[in-house]
Amino acid sequence: MKKIGLIGGITPESTILYYRILNELNSKSLGKPHSAEVIINSFDFGQISKLQKESKWDLLDELMANAGKNLENAGATCIVICANTMHLCINAVRSVVNIPVIHIAEATSKSITAKKLKKVALLGTKYTMEKDFFKDILSSFNVETIIPNEEDRNEIHRVIYQELSSGEIHEKSKENYIKIINKLIKSGAEGIILGCTEIPLLIQHNDVDVPVFDTTKIHATAAYNFATKSS
Repeated sequence: MKKIGLIGGITPESTILYYRILNELNSKSLGKPHSAEVIINSFDFGQISKLQKESKWDLLDELMANAGKNLENAGATCIVICANTMHLCINAVRSVVNIPVIHIAEATSKSITAKKLKKVALLGTKYTMEKDFFKDILSSFNVETIIPNEEDRNEIHRVIYQELSSGEIHEKSKENYIKIINKLIKSGAEGIILGCTEIPLLIQHNDVDVPVFDTTKIHATAAYNFATKSS
């Protein structure tokens, strides 16, 4: 397979999920003891989180672009950003590399349209839910997006940053997420996007009565398919 470049550490927990999925895919395809060829540029999430809170997206663009260049120089043939929120910086990365940077929202939109759904709910960080970068791509695929109310957005965001980003799993938080999801289903959501790469640590397909779109798995699979397709 071709080498896959991961911009990781945003958070470490999600990067671990990407790495595990890619290795499992190659082992399943080629048999044991095969694993994936991966290069990781990992950030200190404390630095990234601080810049996000300070809305210093110009500095985040610079950091992400440098990470993309590092991965290309190290031999990566495609890049994935291991976080939904940091796709706000994808254009900065794409502008400095000559290899594909696979967009998590594009890969997810293809999965949604394959199921012929027209209205989905988006869960993620407040940046992902409230900004338009993910919703605009869904709209380009003729998919309508709804998001939780402000109180529920705050709770989803809190759990991601205070618990999931550190690998903490709490049953009460899972119950709260399921309550929020059920409200969104009652509001017409035909599917639920787990639009933060840590949410699959908390919510699985069998927790929800409508299709669930695990953006981590979808994104990693898209990268794997690129890396293993015939030239």
